[in-house]
Amino acid sequence: MMVSESSPKEKQSLSPAALKEQLQTILEKIQSNKDDSPLTNLKLNENLVDEIEQLVRDLEKVNPNPQPLLHATSLLNGKWLLQYSTAREIRRLSSLPLNLKVGKVYQEIDVENKSFFNLAFVRHPLGLISGSVKVTASFEPAPEDTEKRINVNFDKRYLSIEKIFSINTPKLNPFKVVSANNPQGRIPSLEITYLDETLRIGRGGDGSLFVLKRV
Repeated sequence: MMVSESSPKEKQSLSPAALKEQLQTILEKIQSNKDDSPLTNLKLNENLVDEIEQLVRDLEKVNPNPQPLLHATSLLNGKWLLQYSTAREIRRLSSLPLNLKVGKVYQEIDVENKSFFNLAFVRHPLGLISGSVKVTASFEPAPEDTEKRINVNFDKRYLSIEKIFSINTPKLNPFKVVSANNPQGRIPSLEITYLDETLRIGRGGDGSLFVLKRV
């Protein structure tokens, strides 16, 4: 898929609003199934991946809230939709068992209680079954960077079946609750590299990228 590109000089002169518009335009054009499931770099053309990365870096340079944990915590609060990621755990969602397909993936943050949850909806393409996976977590500002980096502790994983053959199944919502897995040998972390009223960009401790929009 061809997406028009601006020259490096043009990109440097673009406002944050214009950069955001370019990024959103690209993500919308390559969202082929129109179900708002998160895009990843796994199956995208390398040129598109590079263009997204460059736009993200340009936005990070003009971040209006470079110290979000000190001066913009209210902007973190609320519900966010994951649009794009290079994280391994998100890329894995493209190959779920039983031919299940991932739909929207949300993150809802409660700054006051230093907690959040990730919620991914899944469904069978023939409508045989639909459900969700919810992971709860707590967070703290990272001691080495209290201005924009958080350390995360994942808590519980809730597996739910919401419908079978379009019939609601409240007794299976959830049908299983287990402890969430935290990486061994390291603390999961996230650096908030861009934040405004409608867009949030973050980098994981392993360098993975997350782009989310407020809903």
